[in-house]
Amino acid sequence: MTMTRLWAYLPRENMEADAATTARTLAPAKVNLVLRIGAKRGDGFHELITIFQAVSLADEVEVEFHPVDRSVRDAANEVNLVVDGPDLGPVEQNLAWRAASAFLGTSGHRGAVSIHLTKHVPAGAGLGGGSSDAAAVLRCLAALSGFADRDALHQMASRLGSDITFFLGTSPTAIGRGRGERIEAVAALPERRLALALPPVHVATGFAYEALAASRAGAPPVSLPKLDALVSWDELLNGLAVNDFETTVAAANPPVAQSLAALRGAGARLAMLSGSGAASFGLFCDARAAADTGRECATLSRSLGWPVISCATLTRMPDVDLK
Repeated sequence: MTMTRLWAYLPRENMEADAATTARTLAPAKVNLVLRIGAKRGDGFHELITIFQAVSLADEVEVEFHPVDRSVRDAANEVNLVVDGPDLGPVEQNLAWRAASAFLGTSGHRGAVSIHLTKHVPAGAGLGGGSSDAAAVLRCLAALSGFADRDALHQMASRLGSDITFFLGTSPTAIGRGRGERIEAVAALPERRLALALPPVHVATGFAYEALAASRAGAPPVSLPKLDALVSWDELLNGLAVNDFETTVAAANPPVAQSLAALRGAGARLAMLSGSGAASFGLFCDARAAADTGRECATLSRSLGWPVISCATLTRMPDVDLK
């Protein structure tokens, strides 16, 4: 477990009196129920279409904001980040830290921000943990400061990363277009139980795109499907759910292939790679109880030798609690 701090100093006498307020929320992971990758664009990104689905595996985010006394001009901002969990590298590259810095730099609100991030979502797994953390920080700061310009928040999110705009949304199910930042919220799907396999493999997004491009060399251009906003589990289970990265990522990473085979062998109605990373998920029928899925996940964990977590799809995004 590591704890990381970064400070940019701001004199305490410049703080507004009694202005300290704390917000807490969960930053859920996501799976991609559909992920189809199109041609590379002029800006270097690939055109894609996806269906994001938030799940109950989540990081814990606590944000404290001390606004600057507005009578003080040109006061510096302060961002402090504490991470409980694996070492994620330089703090300045952490999306939660960058989100707070972006908010202070563009929202018109200044002051000191302290972030306490407890990690449960693994990095490099294709589950969007860093993106969700960033969105959680933006949601907390908007709630603490009364910042209500959602378009501005979405612009901040889009500049930070493609998936972050999804986690800012109100629906746990959404269609993503463009490079994933153009979000169309759809009605939340009914809850389903998932087994989430987390092999000890880190898959870089760049590698996933390079491997996919190599596999398509000489093939005709890819035409992306049109997704209807009325998404159903029946459609997904009957052929709509496809991840274009799955074949190449599994071929290059045997633990990914083993996870997928084990999930299918356990009777998952649908087993597929999530995102571009190493995590895979198995979707079980709605009649299976949480305890049954938990026992199945424990059995799979023992046989595979890495975590298989029981979780569920969300039917609403987490609230921000103010203290």
